[in-house]
Amino acid sequence: MVNETPTRDATASTRAPAYADTNRLKLFSFTVAEKRAEYLWVLRAFDHARANYTVLLHSGTVAQILEKIGGGDPAAQLSSAEVAPLLDQLHVWEILERSYDGTRAASLAEYRNRHFVYQFGQAGYQVYRSVEDVLAARLDNSSLSRLALADLLADMSELAEANRTSDGDLIFRKLKRLDSTLSDMADRAAHFYLTLGDLVRTTEVTPQAFLSHKDALLTHMREFSSDLARYAPKLKEAIEHVESTGVDRMIRLAAASDERVFVPMTEREDDWMARWRGLTAWFVSAESGISESERLREGTMSAIAAVLALLRRVTETRKGGVSRESQLRHLAGWFAATPSEDAAHALFQAVFDLGRPRHLSMVHPDADIISHNRSWWDAPPVEIARTLAETGRPPSPGLPGKVARNDGSIRRLREEQLATQRTRSAAAQSLASNGVYERELNEQETEVLLSLLNAALTARVPVVGRVKSSTGSENGVKLTLSPSDGSTTIKTARGRMHLDGIEVSVR
Repeated sequence: MVNETPTRDATASTRAPAYADTNRLKLFSFTVAEKRAEYLWVLRAFDHARANYTVLLHSGTVAQILEKIGGGDPAAQLSSAEVAPLLDQLHVWEILERSYDGTRAASLAEYRNRHFVYQFGQAGYQVYRSVEDVLAARLDNSSLSRLALADLLADMSELAEANRTSDGDLIFRKLKRLDSTLSDMADRAAHFYLTLGDLVRTTEVTPQAFLSHKDALLTHMREFSSDLARYAPKLKEAIEHVESTGVDRMIRLAAASDERVFVPMTEREDDWMARWRGLTAWFVSAESGISESERLREGTMSAIAAVLALLRRVTETRKGGVSRESQLRHLAGWFAATPSEDAAHALFQAVFDLGRPRHLSMVHPDADIISHNRSWWDAPPVEIARTLAETGRPPSPGLPGKVARNDGSIRRLREEQLATQRTRSAAAQSLASNGVYERELNEQETEVLLSLLNAALTARVPVVGRVKSSTGSENGVKLTLSPSDGSTTIKTARGRMHLDGIEVSVR
């Protein structure tokens, strides 16, 4: 019901090269390995040591930590000899980094043996945390974040004041908080509506569980929709107020206070500009479209209608005493009571309405080589269209596509065209009223005069002898070129124009 937030899309576009390295997917190999439970407990031991400010671990140390935190899980009961190959494999998958430690050798023989210590790699720790977050997540714990709207409005006001006073550190903190708050709000909304969609689409609804929560669910969605409608105009005004203080300066100050020292300044500015554009797209609608907040409110209203429809279905089910479970039980009883296999097939056909297999006939491209009497089981396969396979009809070009019209752009271009025509008409009338001599023409009058001169000079026929006169007209104004004994000069916004042997009159 809810589109993915533009904040994430805009930010992810600036980090596209990071996703180009698909080799990082091997970091998740331990999740599908045969000993995935053992690998996970080993990584938990490293995370436990990390929380106690211990980074480098030996296989013996890992075994000791697992003895403390294992809690009786068989997968955590590993000896030092059993942990060592697990650590080596995690190093191969680049989850752990390995280094040599010779201080553990108590004798020359031990020194000649390999003594390695391990620690989390940067990417490996992120992979471990993501796996733990997935395992610990409660998929039924979802809600809409309506209280975040007031925080967004307050942060917008403080951001405008910080930009006005050029407080770069405060701008950076506020932008970062706005980005994280809006991202959390969008994620929670998407999670909530996905969970709600699963609830509405499920075939087995427990009436007691649903009816006990339906009032709180409807109240929660209505309050969120009401707060979103109330805060959206205020947030739009707050965004316009922030932009009036200077967006470019705000982005420069935020990028200067950004502590990502390994990222160039230009990339930091592009990143924060993309985040700001994504944030504004949430509450400020585009020229031909709706904002993300309006789309989220429409999704909320649709979800309320879907919940009410589900409530009606549950109520009717309880009233009539018929549910999907009882229907399937009766159907299973009918199948068990059929006297013959043909009767069971007839019942199956009547209940599920599945048609017979469709047989197609067409000429093989190599008809000269493959005989018509040869079975399709033995003959090479033939490529057929999807439409032919699904419907039995040959494919057709189909209906013409819908013409995409941008009414907003057409209207804007028409308004600009009319404004230009009005400006040229006013300039032409000014030339006719005030003439072209003894004053300086402005830019619009100069443009009209040049177009009239072009029309008049084009009409002059080059013949032997003296040309008497010629004319050019535009917007009801007529320009006449007459022969003159001397030269005339017209002052324009682009400079002085000298006409040798020609006199200009406009009326």
